Amino acid sequence: MRACRITAARGWEARHVARVLWACLEDAAWLPRVRSAREERLLIAGMIRRGEVRVARRAGQIVGFLALDGAGEVLGLYVRPEDQGQGIARALLRDAKLGRGRIALWAHAANTPARRFYHAEGFRPTAFGAGNDERLTEIRYEWERAA
Repeated sequence: MRACRITAARGWEARHVARVLWACLEDAAWLPRVRSAREERLLIAGMIRRGEVRVARRAGQIVGFLALDGAGEVLGLYVRPEDQGQGIARALLRDAKLGRGRIALWAHAANTPARRFYHAEGFRPTAFGAGNDERLTEIRYEWERAA
């Protein structure tokens, strides 16, 4: 794995963070687009303003990001398709776990690689639902620090 650096996203980087999301959405043909690119960029900009977005940087470029709210809910974890499988998502998740006893997230049931990854990272399924914007079945995963 080539090293990446995890830092807080800066406000002016919303467009760069959104490009990571768009690349992932393009790569996931099974996932319907429910927002315009502008709406997604504005959502990301709001999360950055609230300090919820951490980015993975490699050679000066944003290659992945994780959005985590104050309650420990992962709002999104995305790594550019060409950079997947290189430990970037793992580095972002480990950064998110620092200083926390618990974090949780929802993953689309159709996203088998993501579900396998979360399981390998110590997350356990706790619920099923479809309350997302896409109206697709999701599985809730939770991670708790060992006592």
